[in-house]
Formats: sequence, structure tokens, C-alpha cells
Amino acid sequence: MKSFAHLMSSLMLVATAIAPATAAEPAAKPDLAKGQTISTNVCGACHTADGSRGSPANPIIQGQHPEYLVKQLAEFKAGKRANAIMQGMAATLSDADMKNVAAFYASKQAKPGFAKSKDTVTLGEKIYRGGIADRSVPACAGCHGPTGAGIPSQYPQLRGQHADYTEAQLKAFRDGIRKNNLQMTGVVAKMNDKELKAVADYIAGLR
Repeated sequence: MKSFAHLMSSLMLVATAIAPATAAEPAAKPDLAKGQTISTNVCGACHTADGSRGSPANPIIQGQHPEYLVKQLAEFKAGKRANAIMQGMAATLSDADMKNVAAFYASKQAKPGFAKSKDTVTLGEKIYRGGIADRSVPACAGCHGPTGAGIPSQYPQLRGQHADYTEAQLKAFRDGIRKNNLQMTGVVAKMNDKELKAVADYIAGLR
């Protein structure tokens, strides 16, 4: 009898060991209302209440992929991306706060922008769509898409962005000021100021 009881106990232990693990709880959905509150109280002064067309020095984040926004906020908070104002703002946000405010801005429909110069746009389009072959600069469209829509969780949306902001970020990547994307640093390393400006202006008019 003891042997039988011992056998049953052993079998139960084995069954427990090989039983499938309990499915993980699904991640909580972002709370857009909380995200809007954060936008109003923390972000809106620079990025406007809905992330639309504020100062050209600040990015339009309306309609941006939420994964990208969360990544940037987390990297500001961790010091991987340098900006004293943004580091201070991000320091106050929890992971849940970042997801909520990113989802709020992503839920807004991005408004179209406009390029400024026909001559600039011609050069910008050539580089954006075809790269610079003799310097091994790849086409921007290869990652960000022909319309600048990007790919969620991989590459940010660019279309309609302030040309001044895009140009500043491209220069920051090239000059080693912005260091949180080595791929972008490599892409723009061989581009001059005129080319960066042209690409930024072309991107502003994409839709």
C-alpha cells in the first residue's frame, strides 16, 4: 500500500512538472484618458495638447507610432538620448505613463505638412528615394517607406515633420550628438549640410 501511495505521489510530481505553464496575463491596454491628462500637464506646453504643429524646433508627435514614442521617452529618462528638458520631463513618468501618453498622441490624425523650396525638394526626393550610390548612402524610403509612414515598432513616421526639426536631428546623428541609433548615424555620416537640408524639406511635404 505504501508503495502504491509513493508511486501515485511520484506520478503527481511528474505531471506537475510537465504541465504547461499558466498563460501570462495580457498586457493592460493603454489608457487614453490618462494619456491626455499627461499631455495637458506635462507635454502640451512644447508639443501642443494634441501633438500637432507647434514650434518648428519641437517635433510633431501627432500620429507617431506609439512604440517609437515610448522608446524615445525611456531613452531620455535613462540618459541614452540627451536633452535636458526632455530628460527632466521623462524622469517624472512611469512606464505606464509613457505607454498611455504615447497611445494618446498616436491616436490623433497627423496633419499634412509642406515643403518650402522646389530646388531643395528635387534633391531631397532623389536622396530619399534613391540614396547616394557613390557614397553608399541608402535610400531613406528603404526603412521609412515611400510616403514616410515608417513601420510600427521598427521605424518612425517622418512625413509632415517640421523640416527644421528633421534637419537638426539628422545633423545630431551625423555629428555624434544624438547617439541612440547607430543605424541612423551610419546613414547620414557621409552626407553634407545641403543634402541633409534637402532631405528634411522633402520629408516635410510627404503625405
